[in-house]
Amino acid sequence: MYFYSAINQYIKKKHWELKLYFAKPSAFFYTYNLRLLPAFVFLCFACPVQSQNLDSLFQVARTIKNDSARIRQYNKLASAYLFNDAKKALEIIKEGEQMAIEKAFAFGLVELTNTHGIYMDITGKSDSAEYYFNKALKLSQEHHFKNIEVMCVNNLGMFNWNQGNYSEALNYFFQSLKMYEEQGNEKGTSSPLNNIGLIYQDMNLPNKALEYHEKALKIREEYALETEQVGSLNNIGINLRRLDRFEEAVTVFEKGLKLAEKTNNLIGYYKILDNLASVYQELGNYDKAITYYFKALEKPEGYEYDEKDDISIYVNLISLYNHKNQPKEALKYAEKAFAIIEQNPAEKKVNSKLYLNAAESHFMLYQLNEARKLTKEFVTIKDSLFSEENAKAVADLEVKYDTEKKEKQILVHRAELAEQQLVIQNKNYQIYGMVALAVLLIVVGFLLYNQQKLKNRQLKKENELKDALLKIETQSRLQEQRLRISRDLHDNIGSQLTFIISSLDNLQYGFNIENEALKGKLQSISEFTSSTITDLRDTIWAMNKSEISLDDLHSRISNFIDKARIASRTINFNFNITDESRNGQSFSSVEGMNIYRVIQEAINNSIKHANATKIDIDVTLTDTSLKLKIRDNGKGFELDKERKGNGISNMKSRVSDLGGKIDFKSFLGEGTEISVTFKR
Repeated sequence: MYFYSAINQYIKKKHWELKLYFAKPSAFFYTYNLRLLPAFVFLCFACPVQSQNLDSLFQVARTIKNDSARIRQYNKLASAYLFNDAKKALEIIKEGEQMAIEKAFAFGLVELTNTHGIYMDITGKSDSAEYYFNKALKLSQEHHFKNIEVMCVNNLGMFNWNQGNYSEALNYFFQSLKMYEEQGNEKGTSSPLNNIGLIYQDMNLPNKALEYHEKALKIREEYALETEQVGSLNNIGINLRRLDRFEEAVTVFEKGLKLAEKTNNLIGYYKILDNLASVYQELGNYDKAITYYFKALEKPEGYEYDEKDDISIYVNLISLYNHKNQPKEALKYAEKAFAIIEQNPAEKKVNSKLYLNAAESHFMLYQLNEARKLTKEFVTIKDSLFSEENAKAVADLEVKYDTEKKEKQILVHRAELAEQQLVIQNKNYQIYGMVALAVLLIVVGFLLYNQQKLKNRQLKKENELKDALLKIETQSRLQEQRLRISRDLHDNIGSQLTFIISSLDNLQYGFNIENEALKGKLQSISEFTSSTITDLRDTIWAMNKSEISLDDLHSRISNFIDKARIASRTINFNFNITDESRNGQSFSSVEGMNIYRVIQEAINNSIKHANATKIDIDVTLTDTSLKLKIRDNGKGFELDKERKGNGISNMKSRVSDLGGKIDFKSFLGEGTEISVTFKR
């Protein structure tokens, strides 16, 4: 807060236009980290540095032979020119940036990019300012320049604060705080802590603001940062006053005064005097308040400040002297305040209380025309009628100090005001009634909407439950039908096929059949019937299941291979299913049966036609596909001369039905490999 006045005075004296960084308490020190700059930069604020001096320094900087030193000096000079000649500052920044790129000096480029952002913000180019701050932050992070990174984060916090984006600003300040903590730089944490407190102060959250200002003060005391302690004490006192903790505020302000005197911190000293006087005024200790206001006005010769800051002090002095029944003394300070406003007309709107306090002084002196004139001016400034409280205060003043001749007029006036107040009150009651009715209708509508929404949700759940029950019932009926069909197949067709085999065996052993051709034919029929029974059992097995797990399929294929081993003892079978894919995987009965038949057909083809000594069967199941691979080391065949009865067309048909893909690889004398892939 106290850095603002002196710096702003100097800038405005020179007609420089700055944006919001100097409108925030303590923002200047923490925004651009000017404490990192050399002494001559600070001098540009304590006593103006003439442009020719900076020009001379710039010429000297150009002669520095060391590239990194020259580029860093460019950054320091640009920072100084920002508040003297912004156009010149931009020229130096651009020249320095180009030089840093050519010399591959990353640290200097990051510093200048950050200063480029400051230039953009000072000249009112908010979007460009944000771009350069973010660019500097990104570069500092890429090159691990922790000190500059913290500076950039802090600048982004100040940028968002000045844009009114309190949430974003707090986020950046908390990031800055965390970065200082991670670096073990406890001393550095005082700046973001103070800035966080100032944002909460701006948001009128004095308890939260007080919490962070006290943390900042504790660190500044620990590291003997006396100049910064003055600012913390001032901010703490302001928030204690807002919380009506006046006695504590007095103690803190007095401590800040002593420290400001010790460190010759005039800016902080006069700010605290003003704030301390206002606390005594609220406590009703008018004499002490006047004493401190006088001290706040007694600036030393050569001290540059904004005289508009004195208006609020004059307004408070007028009020205090009116309370002390010294209206003539009060009007002396009214004249001084009006003189400043005459030179600065824009201050008229923000100091409307001056007219009301001066009107009170004239009423006390029975100068009613002047009092009414000032009162009218106050009303004009406010662009509305007096509030109820102010109107009553003026009416009370007129009753107390006007002549008997005017008493009747005052009473009439008060009656008119009362009548107007009654009309306004009745209108307010009507508005309140309409608002209450609207709220009631909204609540009723909301309740009806919620009730209908709940009803719709219940109906939806009931329909989903009915659909689920219907699906279960359908599946149950389907399963019953499957079981009935499988029983019929087993009991009827199975027993009939078994009878055929038994009859054929009886024919062979019961009759002395010497015809070898007939014997072979009967044996062939018996074997075909046995194979049919096996196929029938496989079909019944599949029908009895609504779904077939990979374990079921593994067991069925293993049984088939075991039988094949018995029938073909010269062939070595290897069957493998990947373990990780077997958990919880399943297929429909149709899918499972077709997969089993494809493997069965491939094995049968190898046994019957390939003259193989080794057959490998691999099954791999993933989340997206099922892969089958059947390989033998038999004699192979030519794919373009597919032989009738080898089952290839049958396998293709089954795979196609499942939406899969089948590939055959076979070379004469090298064996055959069948690869099948099903998408899941």
